[in-house]
Amino acid sequence: MTSPIRTTLTAVAGVAATGVAGVAYAALVERNWFALREETVPVLPAGSQPVRLLQVSDLHLMPDQRRKIAWVRDLAALAPDFVVNSGDNLAHVDAVGPLLRAMEPLMEFPGAFVLGSNDRFGPVPKNPARYLTPSYAKAPKAPRTDLPVDELVAGLRAGGWSDLDNARTTVTMGPHRVELVGVDDPHIEYDRYAAVSGPAAPDVALTVGLVHAPYQRVLDAMTADGAGLVLAGHTHGGQLAVPFYGALVTNCDLDRGRAKGLSRWWPGAGGQVPTEPERAAYLHVSAGLGTSPYAPVRFACRPEATLLTLVAR
Repeated sequence: MTSPIRTTLTAVAGVAATGVAGVAYAALVERNWFALREETVPVLPAGSQPVRLLQVSDLHLMPDQRRKIAWVRDLAALAPDFVVNSGDNLAHVDAVGPLLRAMEPLMEFPGAFVLGSNDRFGPVPKNPARYLTPSYAKAPKAPRTDLPVDELVAGLRAGGWSDLDNARTTVTMGPHRVELVGVDDPHIEYDRYAAVSGPAAPDVALTVGLVHAPYQRVLDAMTADGAGLVLAGHTHGGQLAVPFYGALVTNCDLDRGRAKGLSRWWPGAGGQVPTEPERAAYLHVSAGLGTSPYAPVRFACRPEATLLTLVAR
């Protein structure tokens, strides 16, 4: 007869083995299992030709991540009409050169970018237990290494991409004129939307908002001004998700249900105005392609880029 002690020890060993296997999978397999997700977004005027928009985000690139660099370079084969980079490109002071190498083929196409906090400041170690607490969503107060953000911005601008950090401009996407409005990273309170706010231009096919961290104050302001689509990153899709449940956290004040993918947003969608209006904007949050070097795991949340096909409403 098996003793209760032996049964308990066997069960504990089984749980421990499952935990070790899960961590190994999250660290060695899934965080390097890059995926291209595709979405169709009905935001253009009736009769419009489709536009293919590629979004890349949150590479958190280290200089030796050659596989990630190669995968991103290969995205150029999609021949998008426009490319959006929604920030957090760097994770090392020597990563600007490798990052620009990754972006080089994509800069053959028109594009725009905003910065994230990890384009300015290097990552710092965090207590993993904080990941499940509200304090994790706050920007670190500890001293952080300055990253060569000016070199990064200069390189992206030299590639012809528009810098949308607290800026507004009009670009061409396929056959359409599109208005872009963006802000610097709200996660570190660098956003200055009031400086670029205003009603959506009446003579364009679409107004698109661009922000790294999807904080509600920015989403509300952009959609109140008439943005029909807002693009963001930052959340890593939760990074650690539970199958059939989803993300545990978003690292900002966005709800878990919108941690990645396509959803609808309107002023007050965070709770004050729970009913979706007929012409609510679309919000796309990229789960991104990387992780902090101090938390190199992903579970049930593959690293991704997204090809958005914008079509007529």
